[in-house]
Formats: sequence, structure tokens, C-alpha cells
Amino acid sequence: MKYMVASDLHGSAFYARKLAERFAAEGADLLVLLGDIYNHGPRNPLPEEYAPMRVAQVLNGLADRLLVVKGNCDSDVDTLISDFEFVSEAVLVSAGKRVFLQHGDRFSIDKLPKNCGDGFFYGHYHTSFIRRAGGVLVANPGSVSLPKEGTLRGYLLLEEGTVTLKDLAGSVADEQAL
Repeated sequence: MKYMVASDLHGSAFYARKLAERFAAEGADLLVLLGDIYNHGPRNPLPEEYAPMRVAQVLNGLADRLLVVKGNCDSDVDTLISDFEFVSEAVLVSAGKRVFLQHGDRFSIDKLPKNCGDGFFYGHYHTSFIRRAGGVLVANPGSVSLPKEGTLRGYLLLEEGTVTLKDLAGSVADEQAL
């Protein structure tokens, strides 16, 4: 199974459409979103084409191929415009390896979840990377709409136990095995 993992849309209809286009181009089976879907949050500027209802329209069209982890800017009312559920955390399996998913407001590379398996993916910080910490592969796709610290508007691919970090044009920035 091929997973595409992204995070922190923060209500940008422009980047929701770009992400949906990349999802189709990658031919992934499941789009995993690591939270902060509709709301921009009090510390963030408004992203390009801020339109949460249009983001919902884009994502609702993919509802049968979505796994959405709830972020700190996601609220219960967000479920009213969504044809999909928000979960607090999840686990993916690829090539027999387990990857724990959480938004990143409770865990990070500096505070790994207990028994997280072979990998841990999170968003929240808007910075993209793939690194190792204590034998665990830790990855953050960054923010699709509001990247920070000069990192890319990125996403992760997980397939056959390999994690690839790409920008929204599809260029590979990093790749590592779980």
C-alpha cells in the first residue's frame, strides 16, 4: 500500500487543491492528514485563499481515501462539514514496520510516544524533515500552506518500508528506510 502523508492545511483551498492533485499524480492509496485542516490558528497568518468550506469540498471528494488525525486547531464543529472522521492518533503498517501518527502537539522528535514502533510521523511545527531518534525514524512533512524556517511545502510518501519527503512539485528532498 502507498500512503501519502501531509499536514497543516490551515484552511487554504489553494493548497488543498494542489495536494489533491499531487495525491492523484502519486497514485497513492490513502491520503493521511496530520491535523490542522480548516482553521488558521491564532499564531498563524491567513494562508493563501483561506476558505475552509472549499477545503471541505476538496477533502470530502476524497473521503473514502482519507485518514485524518485531529490537530490542535481542529474542533468538534469541523466534523459537521466533513464527510470523514478525525482520530486522535493512528498507526500505519508498511513492509511489516509500524509507524505511529499524531499531530505533534503532544509528541515530537524530542518527546517520542511510548511504544511508537519503527517510525513516528507528526506535523504541528510546519517544518519538514526525516531524522532518526533513538532508533526510530521520525518524519514531519511540514505544512502544505504555511511552511516555516525555510522548509518546503512538503508531503511524505510511505511505501514498502521507505519514507520519501517531497515538495509539492514532486521533487525528492530526502528518502530513508524505516
